[in-house]
Amino acid sequence: MRILWVNVDGLWPLNTGGRQRSFHIIAELSRRHRVTVVTAHGPQGDPSGLAARLGSSERVISVPYAAPKHGSARFARALARSWLSPLPVQIRKWRSPAVRNKVTALLAAEPFDICVADFLISTPNVPLDGPVSTVLFAHNVEHMIWKRLSQIESRSWRRALLELEWRKLRRYEAQTCTRLPLTLAVSEADRAVLAAHAPRARISAVPTGVDTEYYTPNGSTEQSGALVFTGAMDWFPNEDGIAHFVEVVFPRIRAAAPDASLTVVGRNPGPRVQRLAAVPGVRVTGTVNDVRPYVARGAVYVVPLRVGGGTRLKIFEALAMG
Repeated sequence: MRILWVNVDGLWPLNTGGRQRSFHIIAELSRRHRVTVVTAHGPQGDPSGLAARLGSSERVISVPYAAPKHGSARFARALARSWLSPLPVQIRKWRSPAVRNKVTALLAAEPFDICVADFLISTPNVPLDGPVSTVLFAHNVEHMIWKRLSQIESRSWRRALLELEWRKLRRYEAQTCTRLPLTLAVSEADRAVLAAHAPRARISAVPTGVDTEYYTPNGSTEQSGALVFTGAMDWFPNEDGIAHFVEVVFPRIRAAAPDASLTVVGRNPGPRVQRLAAVPGVRVTGTVNDVRPYVARGAVYVVPLRVGGGTRLKIFEALAMG
């Protein structure tokens, strides 16, 4: 089978759960099928590294693109345009003409059997009603992330904007699932939520796996009272979750166990996370080459997420390490 896999948020390095899931599925598919990958990379991306590690794929094509960041002028323009249209800003900001043009050209020139839109944000860059069937690989129920954001927002004006956004995203998500011949969810729970909002859609669940050769007990001795959290610190659900844990929960733990410590491991911590290092017992590492030694030394692995979605691959990884 010839498969065209389209991802707009990058696949390398493997520093997010979504990238790990997509990368390993592509690698396994490439052992049996002819897979062409079209993706994008930002300023810190590594397209040559991705191509080298997906050597069994037929082709890996990566074009430069980075979505506008929150607070930037580009994001403000995308948000303003979103208010005037039914398209959510989360979808609008990931429209990449370069990715879409490459996908359109490949589908017109070559006989692919199927196209995979990796994440809902990739769907604006693939022809949903073209001659080749498109499958949506839904890593999350996207509108639920934005709904949870609105529920924890204390400022009324921001809460109102988030309310509008998650409702628009729910509509877009349901319409897309219904329009496509198949949607793949990452858990039965996600499948049920998507099906409830898109009852005429065909939605199946793909079980989540973990690389048990990489994430395995290494014989390290755990440190008594040591808590650890890992995750990309520039992903808001991780930032929000660990900040809330340190501010609300960790003081209660320290009151009962004064020697308890918490290590926060993950790339690109922003000012809010960096300030947590001033709390007694808390250490913020920033980017590390390998999270496994930190997980191995921890007596307790914490996942205090209030906002995120999907299956939280970090839980599977920690369980695999014992």
